[in-house]
Amino acid sequence: MKIQNTVLAVAAVAATLTAGAAQADTLKKIKDSASITLGVRESSGALSYTLGDGKYAGFHTELGELVIADLKKSLGLGKLEVKYQPVTSQNRIPLVENGTVDLECGSTTNNAARQKQVTFAVTTYVEEVRIAVKAASGITSISQLNGKNVATTTGTTSVQLLRKHERAAGVDFKEVFGKDHADSFLLLESGRADAFVMDGQILAGAIAKSKSPADYKIVGEVLNVEPIACMMRKDDPAFKKAVDDSIIAMMKSGAIAKLYDKWFMQPIPPTGAKVGLPASDATKAAWAKPNDLPAESYNK
Repeated sequence: MKIQNTVLAVAAVAATLTAGAAQADTLKKIKDSASITLGVRESSGALSYTLGDGKYAGFHTELGELVIADLKKSLGLGKLEVKYQPVTSQNRIPLVENGTVDLECGSTTNNAARQKQVTFAVTTYVEEVRIAVKAASGITSISQLNGKNVATTTGTTSVQLLRKHERAAGVDFKEVFGKDHADSFLLLESGRADAFVMDGQILAGAIAKSKSPADYKIVGEVLNVEPIACMMRKDDPAFKKAVDDSIIAMMKSGAIAKLYDKWFMQPIPPTGAKVGLPASDATKAAWAKPNDLPAESYNK
């Protein structure tokens, strides 16, 4: 009986290892199925957002689509179906890890902790974490948040960054959570929160799409600088190389700068609002010298 149980246990481990190896070969999975699942966000500013009816748009969404077009060509596929999987801050990493999502191009920060779970492509956007408030609030600094309600999105690191900031010493504020970025902005819009702390472009995008953009402003100190990148499963160097090669080619040709301009400086659907956020020096530097360094390297 013990021998039989041992044989069964060994077989189970072997099956698990085989499944893991198969899952790690993403290029083969894509070629065999003639399909790829792209992880997208529903309300991550101009990086990735929904247009409704299963359609998604944004700088990172289109970047992911361009990478997939290159994969299709390199794999010699006549047809490659793109399945769009909306993800949230809470489930994006598990959905990449378990194979549901092959490539996630949303608004995910590359940091050391996440690198233990997943792999990141080269950085395509460098974010500054800031605070949005109502223009009439009089709030201009972190130190003025004492006794206030501060909104953030569940599963993000923004409030932790706020608490760690030197200007937040002795500041006692209450956290209120939105299930996604749109919900968090609604907390600010409705007066249930006095401030919304999040990536600057997400704040800018939410303000641009609001009913009255002039009623809001982005204020205060930069809380953190965060490299944003597309995300993949770990231990699949061939897939990472294919994704990186595609993105680096866009950086060298200038295509990524034009793509940025399209989504951040020009009117975007569905309302034709403009985010009006020029590429930062840090973002341009990431394009000039492609790297996949974690956030810790930017905030030393």
